Amino acid sequence: MLASSPSENPAPSGLRGHSADSTPRDPEQAASQPPVSPILARGSEPIAAARGATLRARNWRAEALLRMFENVLEVGERPQDLIVYASLGKAARNWDEACAIAQALLALEENETLVLQSGAAIGVLPMHADAPLVVSAVNNTVGRWATPERFYERAGNGQTIWGGLTAAAWQYIGRQGVLQGTYELLRVIARRHLGGERPEDLRGRWLLTAGLGGMGSAQPISAKMLGLSSITVEVDPARAGRAFAAGAIDLLTGDRDWAFAELRRAQEEDRVIAIGLVGNAADVFSSCLPRGLTPDVVSDQTAAHDPRYGYVPVGYTIDEWVAARESDPESIERAARASITWQVEAMLELQSRGSIVFENGNNLRVQAIEHLGEADAPRINAIPGFMEAYLRPLFARGIGPFRWVCLSGSEKDLRVIDELASRLFPDRPEVARWIELARAHVPPQGLPARSCWLGHGERSRIAGAVNALVADGTLSAPVLFTRDHLDSAGMTHPRIGSERMRDGSDGVTDWPLLDAMLLAAGGADLVAVHSGGGGYSGWMQSAGVSVVADGSAGAARRITRTLDSDTGLGVLRHATAGYPEAIETLAAAGPAGTTGAAKATETARLAHEPDPTERSTNRA
Repeated sequence: MLASSPSENPAPSGLRGHSADSTPRDPEQAASQPPVSPILARGSEPIAAARGATLRARNWRAEALLRMFENVLEVGERPQDLIVYASLGKAARNWDEACAIAQALLALEENETLVLQSGAAIGVLPMHADAPLVVSAVNNTVGRWATPERFYERAGNGQTIWGGLTAAAWQYIGRQGVLQGTYELLRVIARRHLGGERPEDLRGRWLLTAGLGGMGSAQPISAKMLGLSSITVEVDPARAGRAFAAGAIDLLTGDRDWAFAELRRAQEEDRVIAIGLVGNAADVFSSCLPRGLTPDVVSDQTAAHDPRYGYVPVGYTIDEWVAARESDPESIERAARASITWQVEAMLELQSRGSIVFENGNNLRVQAIEHLGEADAPRINAIPGFMEAYLRPLFARGIGPFRWVCLSGSEKDLRVIDELASRLFPDRPEVARWIELARAHVPPQGLPARSCWLGHGERSRIAGAVNALVADGTLSAPVLFTRDHLDSAGMTHPRIGSERMRDGSDGVTDWPLLDAMLLAAGGADLVAVHSGGGGYSGWMQSAGVSVVADGSAGAARRITRTLDSDTGLGVLRHATAGYPEAIETLAAAGPAGTTGAAKATETARLAHEPDPTERSTNRA
């Protein structure tokens, strides 16, 4: 980090470093008043994002990012450790750096850019009014360094973090962030395999899955919204208890006989029920086989991507596991992979008995193959990944997990935007249906927010309309728009978002890097580039974006440029790979499309059509 102490060679004008004590508070004031941001209390008290229309920062763009930083900790799993989700996903490197970041945001001007490196505030550079306020790169390492062992070493030395997909980019909104994705996934499965997606089509059907953490707890909610009952296994009693208290599950037990009996009772009474079962997923999944139980759908959303910190092996209590992973981490990793393999073998057997089985993006299959050897890879990969099997047609059209956050903290503001979204896309009635379901079933977490799968042109349309509502005072404060990194252009992971691409580009990371460049060029308020850590090391690259609708003309321009280029590149990516849905989207946009992105997509399509009269000889 740039030194905050005086230097013999002063920095160029406008360049400044940041550390936790860069802007010290008056000691008497600090003793008598709470900190401007709860982050500055260093985890000694509960963290909640600021609400209302009062600015603490020097502009709404910086204020919005500070509130999102606070919000991911408010809804996170272990905010005292800066852990947001998935065992290791952190919002900042440590508390010193968290404070430095908060202080930098409080002082940031609109013509400056704060630079973050793996969760640390490096410095502030003079820029211009349409430049990003924050650029962030997290744990990006060259190929031979991108190993779990190297990551654990560097993280242990305080040199890096895993930022998850949305933790270090301050875009996580709680379980709702993956709720609609899970709902859409189960909806496609129901339509394709279970006879339909209406509740009457799904009567008596059920889902067996695992994981009730920040993202996993979206599974039983999504299933119930659709009309599927569920049993969700969770090894950590405390985490299961939090999910129950939050309303993610209807019943919670540690008795599997009772859980299966309650499921049968609900089926007989034509009720949909969500049951949480405290136990080990490998053990419970395997126990279905001798019982003759064949769930209709089977998956898993534990943190199996990290065999050291994310998956408790069979035979360990939580306390034993926590102690052993520090004293003998290699042994814990071997035991975890053995248990994961046991679970995967059970899933394969259930698949052979008729269950619809898929991996939900947590490298479950990778860990089993690591344990068994590459010779077993074809057999293990008979379990498909969710994206390749079910959701890619949406991504090919640029449709993915968009979201908005009401910085006012006002549920009234959220209702206004929900109603706007419900009527803005009449050609996609599923949007209005989702908004209706979300308002009825999504438990509130943190700042009022909504996740909504929107596509190319749709995102900029609603964000632009919201910007106008901020400008005319209909909304009481600005609104931040963002998305999951797992999006049409934003992610490469050959076992999740880009598995089995038609053109073999599963592991090509050009797309998220191009995405980040376009987002920065378009003036997004925050642009982040992440790579995997822990068990995801070497497996992924992603780009994230946040843009603030503050009611200004500048915001209107930034919204259109960034959101249209983001989805436009996603359509281009899939058209280049040969997906018909993307090619149709290009054709619909046409050469006279309303955005630059639409024109770019038509240009790309024409570039792939051979000229019948001449061969190009000047392509570089």
